[in-house]
Amino acid sequence: MTRTLKTHVLRILAGLALLAGTWGCSIVKYSFSGTSIQPDVKSITINFFEYTAQQVNPSLSNDLTEAIRTQFRKMTSLEQVDVDGDMEISGAITGYDVRASAVTANEVAAQNRLTITIKLEFTNRKYPEDDFEKTFSGYADYDSMQSLDAVQSGLCQEIIEKLVDDIFNATVANW
Repeated sequence: MTRTLKTHVLRILAGLALLAGTWGCSIVKYSFSGTSIQPDVKSITINFFEYTAQQVNPSLSNDLTEAIRTQFRKMTSLEQVDVDGDMEISGAITGYDVRASAVTANEVAAQNRLTITIKLEFTNRKYPEDDFEKTFSGYADYDSMQSLDAVQSGLCQEIIEKLVDDIFNATVANW
């Protein structure tokens, strides 16, 4: 082999050795779903989200709680347990409000906005430095000519999807 070829081969082998060494020293487990869950974290408790907002939507607590549980079931290998999981999510729906979001020249609402606000508490029993309390909010707009009753179900599903993504990213994707 020529000297140049030997140099390239040695550089490639050194790079592979370095890469193999860093793989063995992994601290955080990464997955194709974008999560960064420590390898010794095996379980999660997702508590029922209480409804404390003034305006009532009777199915929202259950829909939100189940959507979060489903997301974690699909996107992680964490076992969901009723109590004392390595991680725990709890919270409350604190706001359910409708306000005008776009006004016409005649000061008439052209669009309304449904906003759902939740307060979330995240606990990581193995890594308490990851614990946090945070407020999340999501909204969807609808034509003011429609009644809230007519569009509420679809709007809530849209908002829940956004909230679940935000919660998932904040708790296990470290975004």
